[in-house]
Amino acid sequence: MSKFKWIIGISLYALGLLGCDNSASKMDWKEGDILFQDGECGDFCNAIRKVTNGYEGRGFSHNGLLVKMGMDWMVLEAISSGVTLTPLDTFLLRNLTPDGEPKVVVGRLKEPHRPLIRNAVKVGKTLIGKPYDHAFDFFNDAYYCSELIHVAFMKANLGHPVFEVSPMTFKDPDTQELFPVWETYFEDLGIPVPEGEPGLNPGSMSLDPALEIIYEFSTVD
Repeated sequence: MSKFKWIIGISLYALGLLGCDNSASKMDWKEGDILFQDGECGDFCNAIRKVTNGYEGRGFSHNGLLVKMGMDWMVLEAISSGVTLTPLDTFLLRNLTPDGEPKVVVGRLKEPHRPLIRNAVKVGKTLIGKPYDHAFDFFNDAYYCSELIHVAFMKANLGHPVFEVSPMTFKDPDTQELFPVWETYFEDLGIPVPEGEPGLNPGSMSLDPALEIIYEFSTVD
């Protein structure tokens, strides 16, 4: 890479950081906030978006739970490497609009459920290091993104779900056939497609009556 291109690249990255800092500073962050992210993961994300529209029709493919670690804001999330803590700025910078804004909206539990947040965060922290739930199975000891948040709040609520669970679908709504990407995915795992099994995803969670969307970093989908 030429020195000129390197300087331009660093400058653009710095502008992205600056824009993110300005956007993030507008938020009155609260522990327990749920961050919904419109990520890019190819055919998988496209399939997730197609079966469930989220808040205002946005296509969310990931979410995480905001927690405070000392003086730092972190996002508790389940990613391919497992359940982990990610610095808030890193999470926000993961997917940006052309204007440099995070492709994130922020949800906050409504008042009746807010007393659960402290215990839910404690539960969530005990799951750090657990594997990612590649099988999307509620009954194993692994977790995908929205399952992690669901389980943390359900355990904090003495086993009663806070977020609505519904049958999962891996079918294209236009054809009622399995999305090829999911068919191949589960074939490689050697397990049946869990069509109709209980689950939830970031899009459906963003519409859940237990929470309200309080902030959008960008209205660009």
